[in-house]
Amino acid sequence: MLRICSLDELTDDEGIRIDAVSPPIAVFLTSEGEVCALDDTCTHQDASLAEGWVEGGRVECPLHASTFSLRTGEVDAPPATRGVRAHQVEVIDGEVFVELSTAEPNLPPGVVY
Repeated sequence: MLRICSLDELTDDEGIRIDAVSPPIAVFLTSEGEVCALDDTCTHQDASLAEGWVEGGRVECPLHASTFSLRTGEVDAPPATRGVRAHQVEVIDGEVFVELSTAEPNLPPGVVY
């Protein structure tokens, strides 16, 4: 597992982009206190999900409003048709650790990391 950040660096219902991994990931803290991590790049177009709106366990892409589950990465609103990878998260002593998914990332056309 990779140490990603400290829990106090996260804000309720907001995301932060982590560029230290490729492709970048977005880490979110929900208002219920759950920490989730997804690939940061929307599968429809090159937009950062960390800049999206978080509500009801989902993040809405800031570019075209597709929404993705924070827990599974599944998409439920077009124009995106493919989900993003979700990553396993553990919080240990106030530090956020992520185990990156080994699945192939779903990147939008033309985006390469």
